[in-house]
Formats: sequence, C-alpha cells, structure tokens
Amino acid sequence: MERRGYLYKGAALESGYTLIVGPENSELRLLEFGRLILSEKGDEFFEETGDREAVLTIFKGLCSIEVESQTSEEATFTKIGGRTDVFSGKPVMLYLPSEVSYRVVAESPGLDIGISTAPSDAKWPPVLVRPEDVEERTVGAWNWRRTVYLSVGENVEAERLIVGETINPPGNWSSSPPHKHDTMSESEAPYEEIYFFKVKPSQGFGIQRIYTVPEDPNPIDEVYVVEDDDTVVIPRGYHPVVAAPGYQLYYLWILAGEERRYGAWSDDPKHKWLRDCEAIIHDILS
Repeated sequence: MERRGYLYKGAALESGYTLIVGPENSELRLLEFGRLILSEKGDEFFEETGDREAVLTIFKGLCSIEVESQTSEEATFTKIGGRTDVFSGKPVMLYLPSEVSYRVVAESPGLDIGISTAPSDAKWPPVLVRPEDVEERTVGAWNWRRTVYLSVGENVEAERLIVGETINPPGNWSSSPPHKHDTMSESEAPYEEIYFFKVKPSQGFGIQRIYTVPEDPNPIDEVYVVEDDDTVVIPRGYHPVVAAPGYQLYYLWILAGEERRYGAWSDDPKHKWLRDCEAIIHDILS
C-alpha cells in the first residue's frame, strides 16, 4: 500500500483480506482498517476478533456470516448486504465483540467488505445494523450540504467503535464547518479517525485537508487529492473534505477513542459562523 503522509493510495486487491492501515504502518494507536474481497460466489473467509471489536461494512455484494463464541452470543446472518455500490442506499453493518470467530461466505461474486477494529474486552452480543436501522441525516446547507448515515453509534453497545458513512453531492463540502476531536473538554473528546473513499464516476476525485490549531507544538497542515479506494488517517486536527464538480464523493468514517460519545467535537472558531448560516436556513425552511 503506497503511503503519502496520511494518505494511503488505493490499489487493485487480490481476493482475501488486505490490511490497509493500523498501528503498525501509521501513528494510529487504536484503529485498524482493511478490506475483504471475495471474488467468486461461494468463496469463504475465516477470522477471529481476538482482543479487538470489529465492524464489518458491506460495500458491495451479498454474503452470509456465522459468528461463534464461547463467551458471548452466537449468531448466523443469512444473505445480508446487497448494495451494487456504496452510492446505492444505506449500508448494512455487523458489529462483532472481542473473542469471537466468524466465517464470511460470498453469496454473490465481487463481495467487498470493509473491516474496522479497535481494542476491546467487551463481550456484548453481535449486532446486525440493517438499512432500516441506520440514522440518516441531511447535514449542512448550500454547498456544504451532505448525507450522513450513522450506523454504529448509541444504537449498538460497543466499547470504542463509532462507524458511519457520508456522501457529498458533486462540488459539495463535508466535515464543514471544519471540526476536530483531539482534546478533552465538555464538548470534545479525543478520537482517532479513518476515512475510506469511493468516487462516482470512479475516475473522479476530491480534496482532503488536515490542519491543527496554530498553537499546536507539532503542527499539521496537509492537503491531499483523494481518489477511488484511497484511505486517509486523521490522528488529530480539523479535516474538511470537498468533492470535485460532477463527482459524488463517499467516505466510510471510523472513530475510536478512550470514551464513546458521537458528536464530541468542536468547530474551527474562524469558520464557526457557517453554523449560524445553517440555523438561519433551517428556520426559513421550517
């Protein structure tokens, strides 16, 4: 996997599991993300969560998953998923606790699953989050309006992971006003984050910026062109994203920290006025 700073470039993947990013090849301490490709119908994949919890996000295709455990609930999920791509409706995600083994069987060719993990000793039961369970939000206004799918949040008992998806319309921004989650306060908590991108049409691109507050002793100010299948690590700092004109931009976002509180972030004070604009527009429309 080619690395350019906090950007990990997408590449053609062989059938099976490929680690994209984790503590061993980044400054992440908690999060790990990889992709599982099962090329043919009937292909299988076996894995154990060990001392980590996991969220499986079905990007494309149909599968069945069997979960076995000696310490928590066992379950079988038959023919789940079914999206033709990530732009074709809400996701199906499966939360798995630590110390379970699982088997994925492809029920269609070209199965593509994202696997996100973080340290955990929780023994809660597996939870399947179907499209009807996903919280859909239209966030922002004007050219920073986007759709957010919160899949694994307070609806799922987990120790660290919070997982969802965002879709930017062509030319639109997200994570705007720019926000960060790298300090502890009443409104903010420290979280690592990973973005995994898809673009439609696939030859398109977006732009990701990561920057820290001016007084940061180890400042970051990076800008990346993100393309289909790219992954970006966000260890700290503000991190807005924009889609190129004519191209929808999708990203899976994965959060993990020492506590678990969705929405525990703070806006860049220089750009916080955008939040006031959103409130005015919402008042007019309502």
